[in-house]
Amino acid sequence: MHAITIPEPGGPEALVWDEVPDPVAGEGEVLVEVVAGAVNRADILQRQGFYNPPPGASPYPGLECSGRIAEIGSGVSGWAVGDEVCALLSGGGYAEKVAVPAGQLLPVPKGVSLTQAAALPEVVCTVWSNVFMVSHLRPGETLLVHGGSSGIGTMAIQLAKAVGARVAVTAGSKDKLDRCAELGADILVNYREQDFVAEVKEATGGAGADVILDNMGAKYLDRNVQTLAVNGRLAIIGLQGGVKGELNIGALLAKRGAVSATSLRARPLGEKAAIVAAVREHVWPLLDAGHVRPVVDREMPMDDAAGAHRVLEESGHVGKVLLVVP
Repeated sequence: MHAITIPEPGGPEALVWDEVPDPVAGEGEVLVEVVAGAVNRADILQRQGFYNPPPGASPYPGLECSGRIAEIGSGVSGWAVGDEVCALLSGGGYAEKVAVPAGQLLPVPKGVSLTQAAALPEVVCTVWSNVFMVSHLRPGETLLVHGGSSGIGTMAIQLAKAVGARVAVTAGSKDKLDRCAELGADILVNYREQDFVAEVKEATGGAGADVILDNMGAKYLDRNVQTLAVNGRLAIIGLQGGVKGELNIGALLAKRGAVSATSLRARPLGEKAAIVAAVREHVWPLLDAGHVRPVVDREMPMDDAAGAHRVLEESGHVGKVLLVVP
């Protein structure tokens, strides 16, 4: 088969579409013939040499894919050869085939094409696990999403609105904020021109955000704590703004606030399977009913993964960038 390899870390040109050995479905796994994969920020870090796959995972980038089951490994039930699926991966989505633990498979939702289903697993599992399973967003509360026009952001807006929450977003342009508004965002903040602390406080009558989904890390840490409502929860899922920040514990105590920081890729199989099962129970009915949809900016050939990485690094996209197997 062919896959995107990284012979040496570097820029987008480091991604090479090359012939590699076929993967094998082990015990508890299925082999998926990939139709499409999706590009995530973690893939860029891996390409740069900063985010290696966990032990035993595929060395190729790609944390989610869609396709058809080609082979069933021993110990797997409930799935059949030919089933159309999407999957959460620890790696290997930038390839023609990938072996997937059965607990990380999801059926393609009604009304979503097989190709566009590749945009779902990583973002839905990330949002559901952080915003709902860890931070327990409730109806009537306010969620602040940094990077509202990203793949994560566009899904977070839709899921929060589906459960009856109010949504504030930050983004860097009017066009991106307009897209967020179309998805249901209530409070729109251009982080290049406005202070999100002041804007969210004003829009909530001084209360602040009950839950903050943060992709920036250190750069926003202090301001996020300032923005939290009493009993607020800050969920950190990215480090685009650095890894070391100063935490005002006194301010956090005054808010009776909580800070969590999670990643998905390196979790044990059992934890991933539990998240996927929760997503299938709670989110898939919303997708089947058309209340939530993947937001896809563009589809590109998988052998042009370098071009797709450039799109993400330029940050002009809204939603997901997909790689389609040629």
